[in-house]
Amino acid sequence: MTNIIAWLVLGLIAGALAKLFYPGTQGGGIISTIILGILGAVFGGYLGQVLLGSSSGAAAASVGALSLPSILFAVIGAMILIFLWGLLTRRAV
Repeated sequence: MTNIIAWLVLGLIAGALAKLFYPGTQGGGIISTIILGILGAVFGGYLGQVLLGSSSGAAAASVGALSLPSILFAVIGAMILIFLWGLLTRRAV
């Protein structure tokens, strides 16, 4: 049960910070922010492990641990996902 709570808290923090730092407007409420943060943590953790090797911050983000490096990797992952989502949902003019 504590792992689920840790994932939710990490997701909320990472999703909110990603939406705050990413330029432009992003829709969605608290649930989409948490989901974005959780997916960003998994993606950022995976990307960090691939690029940096077995970094403790990247590994911590991919398993939902709450630490400063894991939040950083989760926010970076969430910002990349916001960018990719914008590319996928962009309407042709």
